[in-house]
Amino acid sequence: MKISVIIPCLNEAGNISNTLDRLQALRTAGHEIIISDGGSKDNTLALCASRVDHIIHSEAGRAKQMNTAVSQASGDVLWFLHADTLVQPDSHQHILQALNNTAYHWGRFDIILSSPKFIFRIIERMMNFRSCLTAIATGDQGIFIRKSGLENIGGYKDISLMEDIEISKRLRHLSKPACIKQPLTTSSRRWEKHGVIRTIVLMWYLRLRFFLGTPADSLSVLYRNHD
Repeated sequence: MKISVIIPCLNEAGNISNTLDRLQALRTAGHEIIISDGGSKDNTLALCASRVDHIIHSEAGRAKQMNTAVSQASGDVLWFLHADTLVQPDSHQHILQALNNTAYHWGRFDIILSSPKFIFRIIERMMNFRSCLTAIATGDQGIFIRKSGLENIGGYKDISLMEDIEISKRLRHLSKPACIKQPLTTSSRRWEKHGVIRTIVLMWYLRLRFFLGTPADSLSVLYRNHD
């Protein structure tokens, strides 16, 4: 199986080099990395040039950018990563091992948040336990999907927020997720900028509203106001 890593970017010059450097072993093994850029105005694309296989230009919006990249991907497996997520050198091998079990059509990783503060160890445990229990994954958990499975459900829904939650709800009708315990490291910058308790309350509030049927565009306004 060939893996296509898809990373949606928008002005990520401060993070993308570290993310891509961790993925070079994957390229050496014959897999590919695709950057889907939503119109970066900083140095993002220059930093990507020698580290990826394809740079694709897309309208801004994470769902749009990922769907645009999927149409160009040659892999049997699509691995969606955030631009500030750090993988381990053999993370891709865990994906291949998981999907060797034909019962799985998709999966996600446990995560570690980048801050050394103890409160983030608690948050990590809660996030990892909850996502495996509910079969709902977030984008920073490195969602991976068989390309055939993604095509079967019609790709990401073009919404401005909660695209990861929404696609998880559809994917779990194909299979439960493979829950990989080897962690990815994701940035805790949002939590530290806005405060841990405030961010937890906001995210749970947004998810509850989404599950109750509030349109993602309306929730996106609340999310942007938080930023």
